[in-house]
Amino acid sequence: MKAIIITQPGGPEVLQIEVRPTPAYQPYEVLIKVHAAGINRPDIYQRKGNYPPPQGAPQDIPGLEIAGVIAEVGSEVTRWKIGDKVCALVMGGGYAEYCNVPEGQCLPVPDNLTFIEAASLPETFFTVWSNVFDRGQLKNNETLLVHGGSSGIGIAAIQMANALGHTVYVTAGSDEKCRFCEELGASKAINYKTENFADAIKQLTNGKGVDVILDMIGGDYTTGNLKSLAEEGRLVLINTMNGKDAQVDLSIVMRKRLTITGSMLRSREIAFKAAIARSLEKIIWPLIVSGKIKPVINKVFPAKEAAEAHKLMESSEHVGKIVLEFIIDGS
Repeated sequence: MKAIIITQPGGPEVLQIEVRPTPAYQPYEVLIKVHAAGINRPDIYQRKGNYPPPQGAPQDIPGLEIAGVIAEVGSEVTRWKIGDKVCALVMGGGYAEYCNVPEGQCLPVPDNLTFIEAASLPETFFTVWSNVFDRGQLKNNETLLVHGGSSGIGIAAIQMANALGHTVYVTAGSDEKCRFCEELGASKAINYKTENFADAIKQLTNGKGVDVILDMIGGDYTTGNLKSLAEEGRLVLINTMNGKDAQVDLSIVMRKRLTITGSMLRSREIAFKAAIARSLEKIIWPLIVSGKIKPVINKVFPAKEAAEAHKLMESSEHVGKIVLEFIIDGS
């Protein structure tokens, strides 16, 4: 098979096409003929040498989400058969013509979506469900603040929470991105370059604050996050783009009875990811089928242009997901 590999840590130019053996698959796995693969920020970190893949994952082929057709099934696979159209969360190896994945991490491609659209879903939807609804315990009538509202994670969080009846606030880096987020379902988008988000949240919530914050920024955002949380609020961290060190006023945590938590999904066990997939299929997939939640694709690149896709991701100029398309057998 052809794969996009990281030849050495570095810039986008280190991504090159190589011919590799088609991956072997375990009895509990399926082998997917990949039609499309989503681009995510962890792919950038891995390419730079800052995010080593977990043990057992391909070490030099990035890619955390794919969509395609099942080509082979392991002897212990019970749900899927050859020819089924699926999208899947994978530990790595998604930038390739074939990828193996545990059957529980696969979801059916909704009939109203293309492979490209389906490939944009798993990494962000698994992440949001696990962190906002499972770990963050967002409940009925509670409010959510999402930093990076126009990112893939932000778009998924806005749509999922809004469709389930929650008020969603977001931050974004331009007035254009803010308008986009509000059109998508955010009650209010705050331009963090011109406004103090903590002051804005205080005003928007009449001083109460929000119940859950999904934060991929970290660093100096932490002070504002704690100020922005309501009593019994939960801060859920999924990245530290502004740095891993933060100044924390512990008296606020105690006074408001706050919870500060976080997670990394990639290295979690198969059963954990399979449980998220079941929740998504039961609760979120019908909303995708009905059109209440829609994939937002910014740009599609042929797989051979993976370096250009990474350049766009790093520019942060995009709104929505970036996807690689694999042309397989001329189709």
